[in-house]
Amino acid sequence: MKEIYLDQIAHGRSGDKGDTSNVCVYARKPEYYDIIAREVTPEKLKAYFGDMVQGEIVRYDLPSLGGFNFVMKHALGGGATMSLRLDSLGKSMGSAVMRMKIQVKDGEIE
Repeated sequence: MKEIYLDQIAHGRSGDKGDTSNVCVYARKPEYYDIIAREVTPEKLKAYFGDMVQGEIVRYDLPSLGGFNFVMKHALGGGATMSLRLDSLGKSMGSAVMRMKIQVKDGEIE
């Protein structure tokens, strides 16, 4: 096993609406989909973000698109007009997810 950053096998897009952040993670190759399914779970994201995400995280699997949609509730300090965070919008959450470290088996990726 070795540890890599998620962005080595995935790319993403993110946004926000109120106090909810939405992050989509797409496999760079079809064979990476199962790795992401295994390694990027709502529970692992919750642990990764810690107190930053106060609500639940729901994952929607999109196998036909090779990706996943994560909806993180109460993740933006109340939303853009309520938060004291410098960047309260969900756009930065996608970059943060791409910096998440995941475990891959030897030979599982090129």
